[in-house]
Amino acid sequence: MVMDASRLASAAAEAYAAEAKPPLTEELVARVRDALRAALEETGAATEADRIERLNAALDAFETDLDAVVGPRIASLDAASAAVTTRHRSEAGQPLRAFGGQ
Repeated sequence: MVMDASRLASAAAEAYAAEAKPPLTEELVARVRDALRAALEETGAATEADRIERLNAALDAFETDLDAVVGPRIASLDAASAAVTTRHRSEAGQPLRAFGGQ
């Protein structure tokens, strides 16, 4: 099966944007989608675990670069259906806040 990086990146970006705080503009959704597509197109992202790790690293870089948004991380990604599930990150059991951390 050939992975469709654009389709998976779009699904992951939409799942991320749905829960990101503050809400993302269309321009930022496009930017995160491009970053996720680039992460999926890197060589070596063959397994689901590899893809999830690369997607989450791309989300980390996006948030660090922007320094004004926080969102969930990819928990699972089905390459066949492009179904994405997300999970919130937190050391305290609560979602991170966009401004001020925990």
